Amino acid sequence: MALDQDKLMDFVFRFAGDLGATMAAGNVVVGHRLGLYRALADGPATADELADRTGCHPRYLAEWLRGQAAGGYLTYDADAGRFAMTEEQEFALANPDGPVYLPGAFVLALGALKAEPRITEAFRSGAGVGWNTHDDDVFDGCELFFRPGYVANLVGSWLPALDGVVGKLTAGARIADVGCGLGASSVLMAAEYPRSTVAASDYHAGSIEQARKRAADAGVAGRVSFEVAAAQSFTGTGFDLVTTFDCLHDMGDPVGAARHVREALEPDGTWMIVEPAATDTVEGNLNPVGRVYYSFSSFLCVPNGLSQPGGYSLGAQAGEAAIAAVTRDAGFTRFRRVAETPFNNVFEARP
Repeated sequence: MALDQDKLMDFVFRFAGDLGATMAAGNVVVGHRLGLYRALADGPATADELADRTGCHPRYLAEWLRGQAAGGYLTYDADAGRFAMTEEQEFALANPDGPVYLPGAFVLALGALKAEPRITEAFRSGAGVGWNTHDDDVFDGCELFFRPGYVANLVGSWLPALDGVVGKLTAGARIADVGCGLGASSVLMAAEYPRSTVAASDYHAGSIEQARKRAADAGVAGRVSFEVAAAQSFTGTGFDLVTTFDCLHDMGDPVGAARHVREALEPDGTWMIVEPAATDTVEGNLNPVGRVYYSFSSFLCVPNGLSQPGGYSLGAQAGEAAIAAVTRDAGFTRFRRVAETPFNNVFEARP
């Protein structure tokens, strides 16, 4: 077999980059848990200086700092022997409450990878693996990954893009936040629109327990109620707005959920569907974002869909046409894309 040596080395270097990124994920999570990025944002530091700021061991920090610089997550001044963060690195790595916080994605990824033996067996058997059976880091990491995008976009651009919804919310409306996870979206809407109420639901009891605590900490518990319920059976009717954030594609029966949403809405109500960014073709998703979502989807989204009745496993790259078909099959008559970001598409469905 005659190999093209240049092509082979290109592939080997790609592998080296992926292997380095895989191990770097653990180091990013270490930096997140120990506050290393936040400490380094206070100014350039050697390993010893960062140890003084954080109470961590300098030898571990030296290796961590060098690896972070090798991966482009930090900068290194060889003359001074100090490591530092650019403004952009600090923006993305050092503020968990900011509009972009990248370490959360690695918390989610490492949490998902803990299920590898079960996922490998599921590949053989075709059985599902429920979202609710994953490591707690999956739930925490999911919020850490998605919440910054909601903070940056939900109130400022996504809700205003919906026809007539902001006026209703300002005056006082009833919202159902379905598949609310740890409640980030529910809390954001309740805080922004104090005359409105939010009925939030998720089928994972542990997430609902955490969501109640977070709503109480945010001072909105009186306007947000939580229940453990599937998307096909959450309680209540007469909602002006129903929201599903990055969860419809995970469901085994998204059409059943969509029908239930339609029944729960007021006749002039709105369903806002936030889904991972995707095109309608495989080739259109063969890019870095698509790679991220396909990889997560094989561990989380498709296995969860296959774990539930309904016969669907849309996956994280379902695309607009598939989501539109779900709404049509459920009886919705109007559907349009209203907003998009590098990681999300936002759709509006009306009865």
